[in-house]
This record gives sequence, C-alpha cells and structure tokens, in this order.
Amino acid sequence: KEWLSKGHGEYREIPSERDFFQEVKESKNVVCHFYRDTTFRCQIMDKHLSVLAKKHIETKFLKLNAEKSPFLCERLRIKVIPTLALVKDGKTQDYVVGFTDLGNTDDFTTETLEWRLGCAGVINYR
Repeated sequence: KEWLSKGHGEYREIPSERDFFQEVKESKNVVCHFYRDTTFRCQIMDKHLSVLAKKHIETKFLKLNAEKSPFLCERLRIKVIPTLALVKDGKTQDYVVGFTDLGNTDDFTTETLEWRLGCAGVINYR
C-alpha cells in the first residue's frame, strides 16, 4: 500500500528534472526511461516498461523527456536514446543504454528486460 501511494505499480511520465529528484528520493528502487517522442525504440521500451511496472510494484517506473531535461542528461551522461537509469537508494547504479544489453534487436522480450533489471538489483527477479 505504501508503494502504491508513492506511485509504484504504474508507468508514468514526470514533467520535469526537479520531479526526478523528488521521485528518486522517496523510493528505494527507480527505473527512469529517458526518451524522445520521435524515437521509435522509445515506444518499444514503453510497451515493456508498462508491463513490468504492474508486475514489480517494489520499483517505481518513470519516463522523462530527454529533450526537456538537458541538465540531467548531461549529469548522468546520457547520450543514447532510449536509456534507462537504474536508481537504488537515490544513486544511479546502472544504465540500460539502447538495446545492446537486450540482444540488440527491436523484438526483445519483456522477460529479457526483466532479467536485465534483475541483474542490476533494481527489481526482485527470480
């Protein structure tokens, strides 16, 4: 219940960089998708993250428009879109950059992404 009250269990967009810091502060595990509207692969990532957000309520799933967050992209050294920033205890621990870790293909499975997030310890994966 506490997780759900903090926005876990859904995949949602946050409006600004300032919101990113607030969201990350209040949850132990956060996956944040840095995306661009015009990038097809971001839509593929959205589809998988929507599924995982419902399944892994222990983790908060967010998306942030990279074009509207230049400070954060520079600070986190995000150069490839899509990039997932994997945040534990308020610190960015790992990144999923593009689809390289997911088999370098557009038709990777949700399970592949789930496994990758599990490797980073940002979701409970068995």
